[in-house]
Amino acid sequence: MSAVQNVEVDADGEEQRLDRWFRRKFPHVPQGRIEKMCRKGEIRVDGGRVKASTRLMPGQMVRVPPLPEADERPLRKAEAKTVSDADASMIRAAVIYRDDHIIALNKPAGLAVQGGSGQTRHVDGLAEALKFDLPDKPKLVHRLDKDTSGVLLLARTGRMATLLIKAFGARSTRKIYWAAVAGSPVPKMGTIKFAVLKAAGHGPHGAGEKMICIHPDELAEHPGAKYATTDYSVLEQAGKRVSWVAMVPVTGRTHQLRAHMAEIGHPVIGDGKYGTNRQTNEGDGWGAQLGGDISRKLHLHARSLSLVHPITGANLLFTAPLPTHMQKTWDMFSWAAKWAPVDPFDVE
Repeated sequence: MSAVQNVEVDADGEEQRLDRWFRRKFPHVPQGRIEKMCRKGEIRVDGGRVKASTRLMPGQMVRVPPLPEADERPLRKAEAKTVSDADASMIRAAVIYRDDHIIALNKPAGLAVQGGSGQTRHVDGLAEALKFDLPDKPKLVHRLDKDTSGVLLLARTGRMATLLIKAFGARSTRKIYWAAVAGSPVPKMGTIKFAVLKAAGHGPHGAGEKMICIHPDELAEHPGAKYATTDYSVLEQAGKRVSWVAMVPVTGRTHQLRAHMAEIGHPVIGDGKYGTNRQTNEGDGWGAQLGGDISRKLHLHARSLSLVHPITGANLLFTAPLPTHMQKTWDMFSWAAKWAPVDPFDVE
């Protein structure tokens, strides 16, 4: 066992989560152990108790309790396994842009961004295969749901991670999502402003939690609700049964797009969590199913992301092709992605 240490956060740790900084310094210590040490107050920052998600700033002092040496704790099977050749090839093939500072991926649907309950295969772990010519793996700076495909940015350095996190926080990036939704939204272009509130799930430890929508007039009755705004535009439709919509999350709340579209009666196709598993319209909006293979996967895709490069100042636009299951649906309805406007909300 090591002795108690007091480690100063260097510049590369600026606004990095405590747990990620800790794993970078002590890679043999598992995530669960870090969270437990935080709960017990064994890990402290500038003398104060902290959570694993606390963000660090340069110059802060982190108290590190006695830790086992790297060779004192046998690696569990999941930890000992390196990125397989197949997974390395898959994640590298997903790269749509790379420079010295940024990597942009077209994240596959079904691949989690970060580890969690039952998640052992995720972008954060596979990022070991995306080091290329740098010593450290790229860092996550934003998220996509596991079943949502599309543009995902990673920062290749600590400095870039800080700059990108600030850009996302200041909403100076622009994300456009594509989805197939049930029914035909009216009007064809609009803004949804329901707040969202996390409701506990019924599974173990709250598993299955979801966001519920709260009307703006009822916010006083729900102190935990957060403002959420979504712009949407209908690009194509197949009769009144299904539509291709573009969406911009003006705010970035969990499951915001899915919850908002379901709330106005037009859930994302394949979204049983928010849109129910029915196909019919029973007076309160359509169900999220169309039948057959189409209904088996979520039809939500992060189509594009634009921003000003924090280092070079260049205007960047990353565009991700549709995943296979959505492309099949687009082909079935004769919807052509190539004819869609880059930004359907740009009225100029």
